[in-house]
Amino acid sequence: MIQNGITNFVGMLDNIMVGRVGTVEMTGVSIANTLLFVFNLAVFGAISGAGIFGAQFYGKGDHEGVRFAFRFKLLECAALLALGVGVYLLLGEKLMLLYLRGEGAQTNIQESLRFGQSYLRIMLLGLPPFALAQCYAGTLRETGKTVPPMAAGLIAVGVNFVCNWLLIFGKLGLPRLGSDGAAIATVISRYVEAAVIMLWTHRRADGNPFIRGAWRSFRIPGRLAGHILRRGTPLILNETLWALGQALLLQSYSIRSYDVVSATNIAFTLGNVFNVAFIAMGAAIGILVGQQLGAGQIEAAKATDRRLIVFTELICLVFGSAMAALSGVFPRIYNTEPEIRALASRFILINAALMPVHAYANAAYFTLRSGGKTFVTFLFDSVFSCVIVAPTAYLLSRYTEIPIVWLFLCCESLDLVKCTVGFFMIRSGVWIQNIVKEEY
Repeated sequence: MIQNGITNFVGMLDNIMVGRVGTVEMTGVSIANTLLFVFNLAVFGAISGAGIFGAQFYGKGDHEGVRFAFRFKLLECAALLALGVGVYLLLGEKLMLLYLRGEGAQTNIQESLRFGQSYLRIMLLGLPPFALAQCYAGTLRETGKTVPPMAAGLIAVGVNFVCNWLLIFGKLGLPRLGSDGAAIATVISRYVEAAVIMLWTHRRADGNPFIRGAWRSFRIPGRLAGHILRRGTPLILNETLWALGQALLLQSYSIRSYDVVSATNIAFTLGNVFNVAFIAMGAAIGILVGQQLGAGQIEAAKATDRRLIVFTELICLVFGSAMAALSGVFPRIYNTEPEIRALASRFILINAALMPVHAYANAAYFTLRSGGKTFVTFLFDSVFSCVIVAPTAYLLSRYTEIPIVWLFLCCESLDLVKCTVGFFMIRSGVWIQNIVKEEY
């Protein structure tokens, strides 16, 4: 939670720095990051699929099994990297234009497109170290080592913040690069993070036995690879399709006007900082409950899950209240029009009110995933996003005159349906299973 909080806080500062340059730069960068979000979540899904096995292997005391899971992550991320770079290079401009169809000055739209394209091309250089760092960090967390990834993240965000200040505004004699400077700073920080976490892991091989010989070959037992693929593929599809669903949702919002893109960017920037509470708790549920399931401690796993969900909801009541208190202040930091600030404030209030709802849906997702119910989570998460949320936003944005604030509220409130389904699925115990009983 600390690592994600600091990372998102620095991300917020980055966003504010770009926002201080101007609205068109902020909008272009926001759209580019929406597209990159799909790749980031695909990597997260790939790592999570093998990570289910990694956490349960570790709970079982099988270090070789953890090593096999780590290798699988590397191979999957390499494939995703090649696919992602190809898509962004070939289709980047066309995808960005989908978000620039709302009402607004044509000059602003073209300028935002230009800034966004330039930002995206630079950011592609940071995708390899990002994927590599996630493979290492995910495996370390699955083996109970959460501090090293946090330390690497803290160093990276510090580097990112300093480089942003230097390159966005042209300090200490460096050129003023604006949004391009933000992209360069992010790329540098990602290489730093990957280097730190890899060096720490390899230099402490005695405490991280999974890394011994991990790069010597990429051999993975065929039966295990098949099991990881069977359970992991729905997770990759889930994260990718969920991200696509969110991208489509934002595109539907953007249809209303050019201002909506900027307002949602401001609102979600603040939301990302406060949402770390339930996002980190979801990851904790997946790892802690997964380890207990792998060790065969079924009743302990059920009790841990209940306690963590309650704790998550209590945290979100506090975080949601704090976020609501900042709804009128935060948008004023940005160098943008009063109309955009007012719209962003309303979006922030809605997200703050719905934080406990989003938190429970997230906790239910990780509970189901901890026992390897990846196809169920696929239906629960991404199918819901693509079949219910995105089409609802599409229809309301194009075939009704509902004001954008009410449209936003309707679409964001749909997680209440997920909460209801998740409650009954957790209560039924369908998620409780040990998937590493077999020897590989």
